[in-house]
Amino acid sequence: MLDLEVVPERSLGNEQWEFALGMPLAQAISILQKHCRIIKNVQVLYSEQTPLSHDLILNLTQDGIKLLFDATNQRLKVIEVYDLSKVKLKYCGVHFNSQAIAPTIEQIDQSFGATHPGVYNAAEQLFHLNFRGLSFSFQLDSWNEAPKYEIPHGAMVKRMHIYTGNNLQETRAPAMPLACFLGNIYAECVDVLRDRAGPLGLKLRLLTAGCGPGGMTDAKVRSLERSIYFGDSCQDVLGALGSPHKVFYKSEDKMKIHSPSPHKQVPSKCNDYFFNYFTLGVDILFDSTSHLVKKFVLHTNYPGHYNFNIYHRCDFKIPLVIKKEGTDSQTEDCILTTYSKWDQIQELLGHPMEKPVVLHRSSSANNTNPFGSTFCFGLQRMIFEVMQNNHIASVTLYGAPRTTSQARPESSSSSH
Repeated sequence: MLDLEVVPERSLGNEQWEFALGMPLAQAISILQKHCRIIKNVQVLYSEQTPLSHDLILNLTQDGIKLLFDATNQRLKVIEVYDLSKVKLKYCGVHFNSQAIAPTIEQIDQSFGATHPGVYNAAEQLFHLNFRGLSFSFQLDSWNEAPKYEIPHGAMVKRMHIYTGNNLQETRAPAMPLACFLGNIYAECVDVLRDRAGPLGLKLRLLTAGCGPGGMTDAKVRSLERSIYFGDSCQDVLGALGSPHKVFYKSEDKMKIHSPSPHKQVPSKCNDYFFNYFTLGVDILFDSTSHLVKKFVLHTNYPGHYNFNIYHRCDFKIPLVIKKEGTDSQTEDCILTTYSKWDQIQELLGHPMEKPVVLHRSSSANNTNPFGSTFCFGLQRMIFEVMQNNHIASVTLYGAPRTTSQARPESSSSSH
């Protein structure tokens, strides 16, 4: 049985690990994978058709704990303990719930100090006792006439919630805590830079936890802006973003058959390679001969996609160039985001002329993909990978063909 420390408005955990409010989904899953011998039978709950309308939930069925993640930013919003008989809980090092200690109203008063009268919810037949960042719900099955303010003696805690602020219904996932950075950089948002013809590069607003000489005591989250462009060298990208988490060499180009060039059947001597930045949700493809950027891939990390939980969600914005019928002028008043759906995009950009490329993903060891195929559509030097629920799984951006002698566009953030 797990023995966990409750920290109101912050976390639930022990000496080895901690689920902290604001923690990214991928980190929570990595804790569960690391401790899979102790924490078993975890369910991932999400809405397949409307993934943004419901929280993304990790349900630790064996331990009676649910972790609720905000569907949009995928950070931990609420920690719910829904079965207190399956877990030991302590506050400031002292147990208030274990096999020997029942979580009665008297025990909660003693451990936390009663500050407010309880709030009775007739529909749920539950009394809620609220502290800042922590609430307890008491079961009232055996009382016919529930008192309106005072929780009856001996009432037992049925559920406990940890969250930020004073109101569980209105709580939001907080910013990512310092302890979750672990030396990585994260992208707060990614803007696609473009001209009339198509994408030119990316402007990334990055978050990093910089430490001063005093270590974590001086640490604070810093925000920086970096821009990278098609035609940038490996050194440019390493200077702007630091080392990638992984370098991946392409063994074959599955999309090559769809390219118009006649030499597509000629095998190349060396392979193009990707820099994978998992915490940014971005891949950058370099040409094997020139070592210059030729492609960016932005990942949305929707549950139900084959690559789910490999990348953090990339919160991108792509300005679209819309041709107005009957006029020569173009307007750029429309922004496509991570949360746009394919039918909305088609209404703006028009339907692609060619049929989509169907993408069947499967690992080499296991030829099944439980999530089904995705469809790839090309428009304005971008390839949109569309899931069966009409959401975008990834966007691949291509640069205009250009020579190495062309100057790199200067950006306003190049003074760093």
